[in-house]
Order: sequence, then structure tokens, then C-alpha cells
Amino acid sequence: MTRDTVYKARNPDEPFRFNAEVAAVFPDMLRRSIPGYEASLEAIGSLAARCVRPGTRCYDLGCSLGAATLAMRQGVRAEGCRIVAVDNAPAMIERCRSIVRDESLRQPDGAPIELVEGNILDIGISNASMVVLNYTLQFLPLEDRETMIGRIAAGLNDGGLLVLSEKVVDPDPAIEALLVNLHHEHKRRNDYSQLEISRKRTALEDVLIPETVELHRTRLLRAGFRSAAVWLRYFNFVSIIAIR
Repeated sequence: MTRDTVYKARNPDEPFRFNAEVAAVFPDMLRRSIPGYEASLEAIGSLAARCVRPGTRCYDLGCSLGAATLAMRQGVRAEGCRIVAVDNAPAMIERCRSIVRDESLRQPDGAPIELVEGNILDIGISNASMVVLNYTLQFLPLEDRETMIGRIAAGLNDGGLLVLSEKVVDPDPAIEALLVNLHHEHKRRNDYSQLEISRKRTALEDVLIPETVELHRTRLLRAGFRSAAVWLRYFNFVSIIAIR
């Protein structure tokens, strides 16, 4: 695993991008930056084993290097399923393709994976029993988020499942300040310097726009999901399960 040193020298005025530089260190970046990330992947595998139905599709929207895609593949027990993994960053898809190919050679009997380079807003979703948005929705423009959730709801079969993981903001300013400080301390404990933390935060401004848990839940229910609840929270990172 290549160590993330992207923000030791990067220009702080350059916005965050999913380019080749980030793709090369992305697993380490996630492991050291997102508390609870590995637990969310474990749950995706467990949910796939329980919820994916025979002859249906699973979608990983904003798949990056395919961690959630492979978690679903390892969990799926039903026959005749296909996983569609989508990302709009060429560097991510290129590296993901290599990772998926290696995994398919090791586990040739798993569900086939279709990799798509494209905008998740343009992807048709149909006959789905499981959809994953793992820290993806937060990068969409605010005006597109309702449309995205609505299209997922429309493409899920009855009883289908959406896993939505996001960085969130707390409506209470005091709690929000505490959670931000705890997250920064988490990064410091994972050997990021204060300069790296500050530079990355600046780079993500206006690129990653978090929302409250209640806003996410309201949007999901409005789109047609019958249930939605937080199953995992670690500081200001949450994973929500929504049932169609």
C-alpha cells in the first residue's frame, strides 16, 4: 500500500481531484482519513450476502478503486447476479480495472463485474437489489442529489437496499466543532501533519459539501424508500441503510 503524502507538497489552492496522484495512494488515504471505513466495507459484504436476490444487479456508484464492489462480490451468494461499478475518473477506473482483474483470477466463480467510466447521473439503474454510494453523494452538486437518490429508488426492486455513506455536518455548532476536532485528531494519530490536514481541508472546500443526517433521511423517504436509518457513525462520518 503506497503511503499518502499528497498534501505534504501540493499547492493548497488546487482543488481536490481524483487524478492519478490520488489514485496511487487512495487506499492509504481512506484508511488514515475516514474513521470506520473498514467497518462499512465489512457491512457491505454482509448486507450483500443477506439482501442480494438471484438474477438481479448490484451497483457501486462512484466506485473509485472498487473496494465496495469487491466487498459486494465477496458477499453475494445468489446466482445470476451482476455488479455494475461506475466512476467518472479515468485514473480510478484504470487502476480499478487492474484490481478487479486480479481478484477475478483469484476468485473466478464470483459475480461478474462490469466497469463503467462515466457520470453516475447518466447511468441507467434497473432490476437492482443493492446499490452502494460509499462517500460519493457528497461530491455531487447539491442540485443533483435529489435526482440521484430518486433514480436509485426507481431502479431498486421492492425490498432492495441502498447503502449511503457520507461525511455529515451536525446542526449544533458546538457538536460540529467537537466532531471536526476529533476527526483532525484521528488524522494526527494516523501520522498526518497539521499542514497536511489544513491543506487537504482547503482543497476539499466547495468540492465535498456535507449535509445533515436529517436532510439525508428526509430525501430518502421523499424518494420512495420506506425505511432509512443510520447503522454506523464515527465522529462526522455515517453510513445509512435505506430499504425500498
